[in-house]
Amino acid sequence: MLSKSDTSQAHAQAENMRKMLMAMAYDIRVLLVKLADRLHNMRTIAAMPLEKQQRIAQETLDIYAPIANRLGINSMKVQLEDLSFKYLYPYRYRVLENALKKSKGSQKQIVKRISEQLVKAMKEDGIEGELIGREKHLYGIYRKMAEKKRVLSDIVDVYGFRIIVDDVSTCYQTLGLVHQLYKPMPGRFKDYIAIPKANGYQSLHTTLKARSGIPLEIQIRTEEMDIFAESGIAAHWLYKSPDDSGMISAHARARDWLTGILEMQQSAGDSL
Repeated sequence: MLSKSDTSQAHAQAENMRKMLMAMAYDIRVLLVKLADRLHNMRTIAAMPLEKQQRIAQETLDIYAPIANRLGINSMKVQLEDLSFKYLYPYRYRVLENALKKSKGSQKQIVKRISEQLVKAMKEDGIEGELIGREKHLYGIYRKMAEKKRVLSDIVDVYGFRIIVDDVSTCYQTLGLVHQLYKPMPGRFKDYIAIPKANGYQSLHTTLKARSGIPLEIQIRTEEMDIFAESGIAAHWLYKSPDDSGMISAHARARDWLTGILEMQQSAGDSL
């Protein structure tokens, strides 16, 4: 049961959050500044007492990382989650970090071989694009292990690649190519280009089995989609294209979401 001082503190935090959401509903830039401020706090949290570290880390994981995710700012979401994980569960964080470092050393040759096969096939098919190996982040691994009750090797031994091409039609051409090259796994294809996620994210996702039986997770998208995937609504200030309709609709969705939260709070009548 919470003490009177704990309850007062919780209400004060909730009221601050409500005020922030109100400000954000009028100007999304308020949110970007707030998220950047929280990320800076998390990067410098080591100097704080342990109890304060854990309280701030939990709040970041519960509130700020999901907001970054909801607005499509993946690069910030990943950093907030990993830093929160580090201070909430330091032992688990260190164990996973060490295991991931070891696995990277043994996987280099496999990644190199698969990358060469993909690049060669793209050249032969006349597809110009960039191939990038996808890094797994620690909290994402931990969450998958907990939710799906899987051992570390099941998650680490899946190889992730991102292919960035010039336009949407080339995305689908590249999808056909990788499906010819490797066997697609049933039920593991998602078309977020035709049906974007609620936060505006667009990409083709497919999971394949290499000839050696190794699972491959491949994402295919355009450069604009890639910038948006990492920066979300902030991409509006980073990427200038003749057609800004995607950015505008993302802002509209973000504002609708914030307005919905405010309406919910008003009907509840209590910030907490």
